[in-house]
Amino acid sequence: MPLRRFHFIRFSAALVFTFACALAAAAQQRPLITEDVDIIPPGSARIEAGIEFFQDARFPVSGLRGDLTRVGVVGVNIGLSPNVEFQIDGVLQNFLSINSASPNPAVPLTTARTDSTNDTGDFRLSTKIKLRNETRRAPSLGFRFGVELPNSSEGRGIGINQTNAYGTILLGKKFGHEDRFNLFGNLGLGIFTAPTQAFTQNDMLLYGIAGIVRVNRQINVAGEINGRANTRGGRAPLGTESLSEARLGLQIKASGLRFDFAGIAGLTEFSPRSGVTFGVTYDTPSIFTPVK
Repeated sequence: MPLRRFHFIRFSAALVFTFACALAAAAQQRPLITEDVDIIPPGSARIEAGIEFFQDARFPVSGLRGDLTRVGVVGVNIGLSPNVEFQIDGVLQNFLSINSASPNPAVPLTTARTDSTNDTGDFRLSTKIKLRNETRRAPSLGFRFGVELPNSSEGRGIGINQTNAYGTILLGKKFGHEDRFNLFGNLGLGIFTAPTQAFTQNDMLLYGIAGIVRVNRQINVAGEINGRANTRGGRAPLGTESLSEARLGLQIKASGLRFDFAGIAGLTEFSPRSGVTFGVTYDTPSIFTPVK
């Protein structure tokens, strides 16, 4: 074998191996909402899109209750460096089939229809920083902070049109042969504006615990419990109630994409009773060179 050809084959094999390792180490997000510690490769992007259906969704501020469809549950993550990732996520459109409505809502509705309503979802801007890699005994550590923007209209009955801020500590640890089981969790604080009370906020506990088990090269099983908890004594201000849900589903890799679906069960009084989510994720190759 000519020397030049040998070097080319060796370089190609190394490149393929490096790319495969990068994919194996990348965070596996959808259909989960608990944040993994891992960062996508710098200079690349992760594009997520999905649709979700919820039964018996409740909106205490508007007094509406019904079945919610979220179309265009989108997310764009950009790797800025080996330990920093920027994220944008939100919902393009929410559709609520109204089953019941309060006769005296805290916020008057601007929609004339009584059987349904729709609205844009609130988008979030976040930055995730990986502070340390995991070791044999200690988990990986990260921090994520961001802001939720007031894109929705409170008069439509689905959103509350408020600006909220949050920050969470991220922990993660992999177990088993070839890191087959990925366990990670979030714990932090969310500062939520009370939409019906002037100069009032609710500092809520944010939490999540999730796991992903690799069945084979194409299929992962993913599950989590994620939510927010009222830290005030007594009832939370309207619009800042405790919410929690459990998700269990699959991730399936095919044709350069990762498809996912999961069942959802509400765990608190104001959470939707049940739901399902479907989505797809695409990880781009490197699209820019980060500044060093």
